[in-house]
Amino acid sequence: MEFSTKQMQEVWEWAVPAALEYGSNILEALIILVVGLWLASWLSGAARRTLDKYKRIDSTLKPLFASLIRYTIVIMTIIAILSQFGVQTASIIAILGAAGLAIGLALQGTLQNIAAGIMLLILRPFRVGDFIDAGPVSATVDEIGLFTSQFTTVDGIYVSCPNSSLWNSKITNYSRNNKRRMDLVVGISYEDDIGKAVDILMGLMQKDDRVLKDPAPQCMVTTLGDSSVNLTMRMWALSSDFWALKWDMTRWSKEKVEEGGLSIPFPQRDVHLIPAPTDK
Repeated sequence: MEFSTKQMQEVWEWAVPAALEYGSNILEALIILVVGLWLASWLSGAARRTLDKYKRIDSTLKPLFASLIRYTIVIMTIIAILSQFGVQTASIIAILGAAGLAIGLALQGTLQNIAAGIMLLILRPFRVGDFIDAGPVSATVDEIGLFTSQFTTVDGIYVSCPNSSLWNSKITNYSRNNKRRMDLVVGISYEDDIGKAVDILMGLMQKDDRVLKDPAPQCMVTTLGDSSVNLTMRMWALSSDFWALKWDMTRWSKEKVEEGGLSIPFPQRDVHLIPAPTDK
């Protein structure tokens, strides 16, 4: 097929302006692409380096935030490139918004777990190795993830709990503070010498190095029970020594009280029999 001179002239007259117009658009699009990719890489790296300076932020979150910044800038770059070629970006943004809303509604529970996981990692109400009581969990923390957290109970059972359940419940962290108070109740008979019992129990606490001197240990009468006078041994100990000290003090308090000639009464009840009246 041969083109006439006139046809060639028409094609040339159309191609040159089109090449100039679209060539400049392509060049500008390439510049926007290069600058956008460079900016996304630089900002994500800067965010990562900045987050590395904060020890409170978990290492799990650092790549997440960096990736979020990177992909946000990449999406904005793509939208800017499409606008260079006359594409209506408003409709694209609307479609992306509608898609994001649909995905958010479909993954509502999952997004709640992610949000709760981020808050747990930032605020750190507990750390790996802590023993906590939170909602359905009473165990030692093994791992804190974005979706779920893993625990091991005192009897060695593995537990995986959604982060939203933890975040929406009261969290009691038994390992957070380095020292804890212990109240141990010891009952003596009403016939026993209260002062002697206090001296025995105070001496027991003062001789144990695991009992902290500040705050000082105390022993006081707290209740007058149905069958006993109840004395409370109050002492402070390091969290690492708490349970071993509690078990030892429970045993030794009984032994020392009995060695001192005092007794630990068991519940008892006096029954008075009233004879039934007899018919005369």
